[in-house]
Amino acid sequence: MTELRTAVSRLRRELAGHPGEFPDRGIAEDELAALDAMASGGVPEIPRLRRSLLLIAGAIGSVSALASALRDVRVAVDLFGEPPRG
Repeated sequence: MTELRTAVSRLRRELAGHPGEFPDRGIAEDELAALDAMASGGVPEIPRLRRSLLLIAGAIGSVSALASALRDVRVAVDLFGEPPRG
């Protein structure tokens, strides 16, 4: 949980400080807030974590200045393991 909260916090700060506007910025901000809430509220649902990660990546994936912080969020989400198949 600590790694996820740290990574989400970093990406939120970097996104807030990024001067450029892009159409899906609001989506990224909303999903980062959702990830932060999940990390603060106990054991998160892995499928929901992964969905948020995909939405964030889709929203800011082309902003190279945020790539390192986004990678850290992905690594933190991966620590929770794979979602159940089914």
